[in-house]
Amino acid sequence: MSERFTLTAEASLQQDVRRSRFLARAAPVESVDAAVAFFARVREADATHNCWAYRIGASYRFNDDGEPGGTAGRPILQAIDGQALDRVAVVVARWFGGIKLGAGGLVRAYGGAAAECLRLAPRSAIVERITVLVRCDFASAGALRARLGDYDAAKREEHADAEAVELAIELPAARVDAFAALVRDLTRGRGRVTTLVAAD
Repeated sequence: MSERFTLTAEASLQQDVRRSRFLARAAPVESVDAAVAFFARVREADATHNCWAYRIGASYRFNDDGEPGGTAGRPILQAIDGQALDRVAVVVARWFGGIKLGAGGLVRAYGGAAAECLRLAPRSAIVERITVLVRCDFASAGALRARLGDYDAAKREEHADAEAVELAIELPAARVDAFAALVRDLTRGRGRVTTLVAAD
């Protein structure tokens, strides 16, 4: 999977295009509800239009808020996707300046304001984390716990029965193969690693 990024803080950018003023605001969001709340909070009541888009994993939406269809919300979404961003919401407010921009001009203005705002925003890579279930003997479990930090891993749960210990371990997806190799080495091939669910 190609690397994805999200914002680490909100950002804003203002541009003037042929007398119309465009104000782009972007924020990191973890859910659709958070995106909707962000749009409501930063909506400019006196603006002619407040157009927006968000991308949260496979979920996305955009809104032209009265601009011609496809000239505002979709270019904002394309700006998000074009920079490999996820869990991000962007709203661009426009104050009409008296000169019509035409469909192409609107696409460039909305998409450009969103893209430049996102380009300047602080960001970080999204690390996909998953949970694995490890079943091993008691002695190996102790050695395994001591090595979790080497794999940016964290124990989430632990259960034991008369024969073995089961540990639920969360770690970056990219480290699972190496971690499984560690379990094999520590248990001399007797330990078992099962992938459970995505943690993010």
